[in-house]
Amino acid sequence: MLRRVSRSLLLFVMLMSFMVVGVGATAGTAHADSCYTWNRTLSQGSSGSDVTQLQIRVAGWVTSGERLSYDGQYGARTAAAVKKFQAAYGLSADGVAGPATFSKIYALQDADCTPVHFSYAELNKCNSDWSGGAVSAATAKSNALKTMWKLEAMRHALGDVPITISSGFRSRACNNAVGGSATSRHLYGDAADLVGSPSLCRLAQQSRTHGFSEILGPGYPGHNDHTHVAFDPSPYWSAPTCGI
Repeated sequence: MLRRVSRSLLLFVMLMSFMVVGVGATAGTAHADSCYTWNRTLSQGSSGSDVTQLQIRVAGWVTSGERLSYDGQYGARTAAAVKKFQAAYGLSADGVAGPATFSKIYALQDADCTPVHFSYAELNKCNSDWSGGAVSAATAKSNALKTMWKLEAMRHALGDVPITISSGFRSRACNNAVGGSATSRHLYGDAADLVGSPSLCRLAQQSRTHGFSEILGPGYPGHNDHTHVAFDPSPYWSAPTCGI
């Protein structure tokens, strides 16, 4: 309830700010977000860390099999992802990230930069400091954040239905304890095992259009009780029961 009230207040403050600066303003937003604030409008040709921050939040809005790079370069693929994000939330889909787009992102994220429907705790049920995996703790946590934003996009595309995560980041010790593969993407922090409703096949099928390059589900050995999604440099999909 507190989070809902706070978000409503935040949106009211943002609306008042936009009324002051005018609808046609192009200098970003007049509002300081507790996670990250964009201070300029971004479009094709823009580059910088603010573009990277945007890419993290729209990487789930891509076409089937596509992966958006977090390279800080606002190219055609980033513009296309922004357009899909804008269209999904009822904004003018012009591929330019300005006040309206940032306003929607602010409304979708919490103070720690996670999307409102997911949390670091859901992505790490192994330990408290993200250590012991195949990458540094900071990298594992950063990878988990990227995964959460893809899941947020997927959740919205499915009709804002809850998505339940049974396993996320694992240290080598946690991975060994559950019999995970020695090369599991869980060790990198960019994997999530999904269970519950929607159906496992629906989750596997939908995840193809949200930037996940590794999808394993029903019909693949050891995956009849969950759908596994991850970012893998060598893309691999296999959920035979689901036609994947």
